[in-house]
Amino acid sequence: MASISKAKPDPAASLLTPQDSVVLLVDHQPQMFFGTTSADRGSIINATVALAKGAKAFDVPVVLTTVASKTFSGPLLPPLAAQFPGMAPIDRTTMNCWEDPRVVDAVRATGRPKIVLAGLWTEVCIALAALSAVDQGYQVYVPTDACGGVSLEAHENAVQRMIQHGVAPLTWLTTVLEWQRDWARTQTYEAITAVIKEHAGAYGLGLAYAHAMFPTHEAAA
Repeated sequence: MASISKAKPDPAASLLTPQDSVVLLVDHQPQMFFGTTSADRGSIINATVALAKGAKAFDVPVVLTTVASKTFSGPLLPPLAAQFPGMAPIDRTTMNCWEDPRVVDAVRATGRPKIVLAGLWTEVCIALAALSAVDQGYQVYVPTDACGGVSLEAHENAVQRMIQHGVAPLTWLTTVLEWQRDWARTQTYEAITAVIKEHAGAYGLGLAYAHAMFPTHEAAA
């Protein structure tokens, strides 16, 4: 029987960190939302903006891209655009953003091996890009609550297709908590708990309550 190594592995080796992640946000635009029915649109917007704020809190690079913004899909979602003043999204004609060299080059320029990918629609723009990026050696993570499809079936089928290809599904909240992981990391504590209070529903409300009632114990969430 083979012996089991007693060496302790790095507990973070397979986890997302702010240093190895890049966020790629795809086609959060009005026309794309018009056709999205897999989840409440307001919930998708909330998750997307929260993910963007979380990335900013951890200084994770973000790549924004849109499709046919001038002729069909409209501008980037205003609350999302507001998080990145002065940053122009890469506007494409391709449904699969990974077929636009500018997008691939922007991701590659970050030097990050793990892509956190979210957008509309799950079954086309997200699934195709996710599979393409995996085929090129990237590890891809999809916060599914910041994505939406034309139907629940289409969204769920896309998620299953991506899982079968090695993509990891998560949510915006699990993404930022995985980046934080230790509440003693005080350099990001205030920023990330502010995002949680604003966007994480009952958990955020509970955190706001705890901070109000026990202000001397804020280094835990």
